[in-house]
Amino acid sequence: MRIAILTGLVAGALSGEVRVTAKQGVGGIERARDALRAGGKAETVRIEAGDYLLERSLEFGPRDPEGSVYIAEAGVRLIGGERVRGWRPVKDRSLLARLPERARGKVRMATMAGLGGMSARGFGREHMPAHSELFFNGKRMTVARWPNGEFARIAEPLDREPQDDGHGRKIGRLEFGFRYEGERPAGWKKDENIWVHGYWSWDWADTYERVASIDAGTKSVLTAAPHGIYGFRKDQRYYYLNVLEELDEPGEYWLDYAAKRIYFWPPSEIGKGEVFVSQLDQPLVKIDGARGLRLEGFSLEGGRGDGVRIEGGAGVTLRRWRIRNLGNVGVIVLGGERHAIEHCEISHTGDSAVEITGGDRGSLTPAGHRVEDCDIHDMGQWVRTYNPAVKVNGVGNRVAHNEIHDAPHAGILLTGNDHVIEYNNIHHLALETGDVGAIYIGRDYTERGTVIRYNYIHELGGVGFGSMAVYLDDCASGITIYGNIFYQLKFGAFVGGGRDNRVENNVFVDCNPAIHVDARGMDKRKVWQDMVYVNMKPAVEAMKVMDPPYARRYPEIGSVLPYLARGGGVPPEGNVIRRNLIQGPGLAVREPARPWVVDVGENLEVKDASFFTPATGGHRVPAGFPFEVIAVEKIGRRGR
Repeated sequence: MRIAILTGLVAGALSGEVRVTAKQGVGGIERARDALRAGGKAETVRIEAGDYLLERSLEFGPRDPEGSVYIAEAGVRLIGGERVRGWRPVKDRSLLARLPERARGKVRMATMAGLGGMSARGFGREHMPAHSELFFNGKRMTVARWPNGEFARIAEPLDREPQDDGHGRKIGRLEFGFRYEGERPAGWKKDENIWVHGYWSWDWADTYERVASIDAGTKSVLTAAPHGIYGFRKDQRYYYLNVLEELDEPGEYWLDYAAKRIYFWPPSEIGKGEVFVSQLDQPLVKIDGARGLRLEGFSLEGGRGDGVRIEGGAGVTLRRWRIRNLGNVGVIVLGGERHAIEHCEISHTGDSAVEITGGDRGSLTPAGHRVEDCDIHDMGQWVRTYNPAVKVNGVGNRVAHNEIHDAPHAGILLTGNDHVIEYNNIHHLALETGDVGAIYIGRDYTERGTVIRYNYIHELGGVGFGSMAVYLDDCASGITIYGNIFYQLKFGAFVGGGRDNRVENNVFVDCNPAIHVDARGMDKRKVWQDMVYVNMKPAVEAMKVMDPPYARRYPEIGSVLPYLARGGGVPPEGNVIRRNLIQGPGLAVREPARPWVVDVGENLEVKDASFFTPATGGHRVPAGFPFEVIAVEKIGRRGR
């Protein structure tokens, strides 16, 4: 019966296995899927090596038999873009005159319908598809920009009535524009598709703004609505992009959306390379309501939107995927339970690499989603802030045995309860941003129960205020930081005014300081009082923390209620800092917090780092110190 259903649809429907050939393309995968649905029985579908170009999302759902397996052979690529052919020299004299002299004769052009334009993206803004990007031999090329690989600085905001930023400094509203330094923009022709990207006010918030006008006489730039949520501040970093006159290096390109043309200076002979432009602005793969589905071995790339979106359902597994070169997020999980992303490489995404949401916070019911044994790197390539390797929301999810590295901002962002973050090797993050945590959670007294343990966090960057390994920001509470290794960091564990946190049995080497505690919940300035009473108090009330399950799961949570009732701030009570092995500056308790830090002891500070091996995080514990040696051999990928 099964063979009869599949006859003429796919090849090799024998011995419990269905085969799809590259010649059949995506349609062959869809026909195999439909045949399995018609048969009502789980089978294994094996997909032959080749490129499978997607003009629409490849979809799976509740009709797919539970236990179905799709195995991609080595070399299977799902691609959400189009190959670009027909490259030719630029002959238009007006365009040649705008190109830098060294680029003339080297830039090639091609015509492509349906180019997606740039959009106002960034911090605090709606999730938007990226523009149509150009990829050459599997690498993302650079939109023509100035300065190349660096930043310009805002000379001054043009707002005559700048606004208070809440911390005693002024910022100019975006709609009033800014003044620039130097003379460079004076040589550019007026163009409707020039954009600016910048950290306009804070080193942890970036947005893209379309340039409405540039006035070379006054050296001023006005940007077009819709504007971002923060304003311009003097000396903050930015650059211009999609400027034809700045197409001055191999690997750069310029998009003329009106004429539907791409201008590209290839880094090597274009006829011998592979050129794709991303086109599909929907998820390349949609899995909605499926149960027990396993998809293994696929490579996925080249979409303007997300890679894989999983909604609802249970027990979907993505295994051994290579996901890269996407405009938005690599994998998004929304709801459901027990979904797994494992043994994957996810890289070069415009936004986050993985975002998982699952579990019910009202009942504290866990979802059990997992991100395990993955190599995750170079995320946040377009929106540079708050787009980490893994963004975790909800209750009871696990991020373990991953290597997370090389990105502009954070590694793991957390909201919710009872997550486990363990055995991850996290390094070389915060390469372009400041006031950022490799692992970050903040601003909710009820988001408790998360355990951060047995991770090796090392060699982070950070501009301005710098970076933290574990950042319990803005009164984050009820978090356990146990058995981690911290090396070469500005801040190791940062307790930003929160309550009932435990920092125990960690190794700190070359951190300055190892552990920071402050009392920002007691600060009388409006920005901090609003944080507590406007932003955080409603969450405590909504969760009914004196009733089960919160009162039972977190019995200490009720101690915050008297402070919220009478006003005046909330102190950092209940924090435990014990049995940490520290080389270098140790505990830094800011003075207002000192009376409230009630349990600090048995921390051992040593002068030199001879006990420590940076390559692995290995460490020898001094005799007599009550410390659990951390099993460094278990940290990082297991490689299965």
